[in-house]
Amino acid sequence: MSTTNSPGERKMVTFSLGQQMFGIDMNALIEIREWEEPTPLPGVAPFIKGVTNLRGTVIPVVGLAERIGWPASKIHSRSCILVVNISGNQCGFLVDEVADIVLIKDEDVQPAPDMETAENVIRGLVQISTRATDGSQGEAGTMVSLLDLNALSLTRQLDFAA
Repeated sequence: MSTTNSPGERKMVTFSLGQQMFGIDMNALIEIREWEEPTPLPGVAPFIKGVTNLRGTVIPVVGLAERIGWPASKIHSRSCILVVNISGNQCGFLVDEVADIVLIKDEDVQPAPDMETAENVIRGLVQISTRATDGSQGEAGTMVSLLDLNALSLTRQLDFAA
């Protein structure tokens, strides 16, 4: 699947944390890895699960649910790590399950509500059609929160963990 988008469109990788769907820009994704227990590090933030080796490069693995202030994800057979590039740094995010790769139009993205929170890591919301079991587009839609990877502000923790 090509990551080249038409003007005004972008491909997003959607995934779940608990019962909520999230998405990240496909251009930031390096790979999707099966879950494997990372090597723990002492003295790092609790949401940093440890580090893992990605073809000779040590990368931190972050519990994304914990990073956004939710209870830790429970590891199961569909748990995986999304390896992403954030401003030149590689990082792995533990997610509950990858759902799909979807094409969205910029005009369909609604701004995140302006709420008083410590940090806002959601850059927008979009309603997507869900796929029926036969692969066709279903009627019902799912609200997807689009993550702003730069707003996760992992730079200091990433430099320390890696």
